[in-house]
Amino acid sequence: MNALRRYEKIMEALLARGEVTVAQLSESLGVTGKTIRADLATLEQKGLLVRVHGGAVLAQKDQFGILTPPEPLRRNLKEKGEIAELALRLIEPGDIIGLDGGGTTLEIARRLDNMPLTVVTNDLNIIGELARRDEIRLVVPGGYRVRNLLVGPEAASFIKKLNIRKTFLSATGVHLEYGLTVYTSDLVPLKRALIEASQTVYAAADHTKFGRYALLTFARLSEVEAMITDGGIPPETVEQFKAAGVRLLYETKSPIAEKGGSV
Repeated sequence: MNALRRYEKIMEALLARGEVTVAQLSESLGVTGKTIRADLATLEQKGLLVRVHGGAVLAQKDQFGILTPPEPLRRNLKEKGEIAELALRLIEPGDIIGLDGGGTTLEIARRLDNMPLTVVTNDLNIIGELARRDEIRLVVPGGYRVRNLLVGPEAASFIKKLNIRKTFLSATGVHLEYGLTVYTSDLVPLKRALIEASQTVYAAADHTKFGRYALLTFARLSEVEAMITDGGIPPETVEQFKAAGVRLLYETKSPIAEKGGSV
């Protein structure tokens, strides 16, 4: 197992348990304790964990990845609902849209009207949500299953051949320097394929993900038309991202508050 794959497995174990020991990781990954300690040191330098005696804990409170146990899908439901309602305003009958895997994009799917629409997705939860709506044409790229997602090189290759009008991406972290990030490398080719196949790309992330980053960058902020978020985003964060030229869409007491453009 190469180092990058070990980093992913270590972070997945941390996200599931909150803390891990060198002994546990050494046994589960089949490498020496010395190798694990070196891996933990590297991940600590990246700001993803903090080493403690005999193991490590997460560096950030509530630091969840997309492919984690079911609980994160239920977190921040109010914020995800706000984001979903804004995203729906960008979707028109007859659109061909891409829905990346994740809790926020699942909320978009739940709120979609049964209207003439083509939806490209690799998320099994979204597929299950939309399968009963007869007006929506589902396009599923296939691949092998990683928890609730279908991934693989064939799936990415298939998506690249499509003509998608609007894609809505999920991310674990949104960071001015590192861009849009996730923990699992299996997800990156699918996300890149959606970006390359789409005329317009939006990223959907609640305010708690801003300023955070995960192990792997899959897109720069300049590659998305706008970040769709919720009204809980702090004003100072808004100003930082606005100064960097990032367009933000979010709901406030006014109908739609926006920095850097219009819906």
